Amino acid sequence: MHRDSERHKLFSRRAAIVTGGKAVLLSALVARMYYLQVVEASRYRTLAEENRINLRLLPPLRGRIVDRFGVPMADNQQNYRVLLNAEDARDVEATLAVLGSIIPISPGEKRRILRELRRNRRFIPATVRENLNWGEVARIEVNAPDLPGVNIDVGQSRYYPYGTDTAHVLGYVAAVSPGEVTGDPLLELPGFRIGKAGIEKVHDLQLRGTGGSSQVEVNAFGHIIRELTRQDGQAGAEVALTIDLELQKFASRRFKGESGAAVVMDIHNGDVLALTSTPGFDPNDFNKGLTIEQWRVLRTNPRAPLINKAVSGQFSPGSTFKMVVLLAALEKGAITPANRFLCTGEFKFGDSTFHCWKKDGHGWMDAFNGLMQSCDVYFYEVALRTGIERIAAMARRLGFGSTLGVGLPGEQPGLVPSREWKRKTMNTPWHQGETVITGIGQGYLLATPLQLAVMTARLANGGFEVTPRMTRPRFAAEAGETDPGPQFESLGLVPQHLQLVRLAMEGVVNNPKGTAFKERIRKRVMAMGGKTATVQVRRITKAEREQGIKENKDLPWKDRDHAMFVAFAPIDAPRYAAAVVVEHGGGGSLVAAPIARDILIKAQQRRSARPGILPKAPGGGRQQVMRPRGNKPGARSRDEG
Repeated sequence: MHRDSERHKLFSRRAAIVTGGKAVLLSALVARMYYLQVVEASRYRTLAEENRINLRLLPPLRGRIVDRFGVPMADNQQNYRVLLNAEDARDVEATLAVLGSIIPISPGEKRRILRELRRNRRFIPATVRENLNWGEVARIEVNAPDLPGVNIDVGQSRYYPYGTDTAHVLGYVAAVSPGEVTGDPLLELPGFRIGKAGIEKVHDLQLRGTGGSSQVEVNAFGHIIRELTRQDGQAGAEVALTIDLELQKFASRRFKGESGAAVVMDIHNGDVLALTSTPGFDPNDFNKGLTIEQWRVLRTNPRAPLINKAVSGQFSPGSTFKMVVLLAALEKGAITPANRFLCTGEFKFGDSTFHCWKKDGHGWMDAFNGLMQSCDVYFYEVALRTGIERIAAMARRLGFGSTLGVGLPGEQPGLVPSREWKRKTMNTPWHQGETVITGIGQGYLLATPLQLAVMTARLANGGFEVTPRMTRPRFAAEAGETDPGPQFESLGLVPQHLQLVRLAMEGVVNNPKGTAFKERIRKRVMAMGGKTATVQVRRITKAEREQGIKENKDLPWKDRDHAMFVAFAPIDAPRYAAAVVVEHGGGGSLVAAPIARDILIKAQQRRSARPGILPKAPGGGRQQVMRPRGNKPGARSRDEG
């Protein structure tokens, strides 16, 4: 009995201990639940919200680029793309494998996607593919349950409706490279593009705008259910150019496959109406992303489609430089307009003999005829009498030897040689023979097509220091051609000297003895003045002649002469200046002059179709060229100038 009582007491004690333990555990659980549900409720509510609500950065709409009449040259179009967010994907590799069975994903693209995901902030997805078609979008949506973290996004991509015609003016946008990431979250956005060339690059920040933000609710697969809040960013600003799109397209297509460049300017306000470099490229390809093969083809093309030859191409100006030499000589008093020199076809200086393009010679030449007929011997003599320093000074006044600030990347300064330049760069003295060849625009001289156009504009507008511009104020763009533009300082050139040069340039095209007579504009109100140039790249060797290579056109393309022509129109009241360079094109009058003629006709027709206020010449009044009487058209002479 006693033993049973003891066992009962022991059982009761143990039961009490167990019951007490349970009570303690229950109390602890209740306390913990109270702590989690009451004390820490706010914290865990926030964590839960973060799990189902994502913050998205919204890219701004890139600003348009329009021509002088407001016609869009660079715009935006809808773009469907597929994005992958690593935060919502259970297994990125597995998700990419499933996605790769729906749309093609190359190994290189996969590496790029993974690299983007590692680099991006946690809330920024990576772009898997852009420019999806409807079929691809539908297949991805159908397979959405098997694609956690994958979403279809509708954005905007850059579009260049005129492709190669405007490529070197506009440039292009492309994906941000790792070295261009600056900490701005916009630059990390999937598919975000920045300007890499042309106007797109120069005005990138202005065109880019500012980003917005959006809060979206997502499901367990990371797919967006609905948008909760949205704060739109600010679209990029519109950039208005001085370019006349129709003239730009015409100039680009007029080259008909030739390699070269053309620039057309308003001689009074500096507006660049057309600027083309051929061959070009399609900027839309850069926006989409070039393949390795596309990039290789562009980079290895001997005609350099990626280089804007209008501002970056540097050429010997050849006979187009003769106006500079003549003005320098007249200003110095080294010659008078009436001084005559005999051209027999060659010019002897020391032990050297310099030849004229006309083997039999031109006979006696004065200033007017020397320039109109592009007599080399005349300019050898004039250059020697003038000296390199005075020639160089005049060249710089007319726009050579420095960049002009046109507002495009890659603009080159060209080269105006002098005694000091040669001493510093070569540590050798200047030789008089170098002055001789400078007289015909050869030797060390280098100029861009833009500089040739600016020189022509300054000659045609009465000697004012007009500078080129690519953009204009918004009010001016809305007004079309009514903007008179800035005023420019006088270069201090003697009016009579300018008059002589312009008359000779008129004769080049409209006088039977001129080197471009065949290319004249027969309609008097549109008639042009100009100057031809054929710039030798290399001589034909004796061995080549023995092999039957007699003419320049028989040489390989890269060894042929460059063809050049500069012009202004109309001659009675100049308004436009043009420069055309055809790389390895041959004779200036045969190749470059017809292109310039057609472009200037088109420019004048465009103004007639869109009448505006003719800007006054920088000094007041409209420039007119007075012509000598009796200067009537007749038979054509061959251009070798």
